[in-house]
Amino acid sequence: MNRRQHKKQSRRLVDAALVGDIARVRAALRAGAPAETADTAGSTPLYLASVNGDAAVVRVLLAAGARPDTESGTGSEGTPLCGAACWGHAEAVRALLAHGADPNLREDRGTEWTPLEWASKGAHAETVDLLLAAGARSRD
Repeated sequence: MNRRQHKKQSRRLVDAALVGDIARVRAALRAGAPAETADTAGSTPLYLASVNGDAAVVRVLLAAGARPDTESGTGSEGTPLCGAACWGHAEAVRALLAHGADPNLREDRGTEWTPLEWASKGAHAETVDLLLAAGARSRD
């Protein structure tokens, strides 16, 4: 695949993940879009699916090779697990943890919070429990 086609398929994948269109996500991946890609703002498909709570798309992207701990964006975004935890998307959190997401990984940009801090600030008890069961620790 040439660079132009690669860019086009990557854009299609990001757009499909953003709106939760699993058929388009699968089609973009079959056409050669890399699961580990980003748009011009640095947003990854996995982060977009995670923050929107689309666990089915999260699972497809992880199965296709998206890394669960890749930070998204250049400023206010973060890790997929932080994005899912922030909004209390328990199924997306489960999928990310099942694929090895680090429950203690702080965002490098933005708040520098952990997934547990995000879930706690949002009062998402189920998500807090999932993260604690996965080994998340509070700040000392």
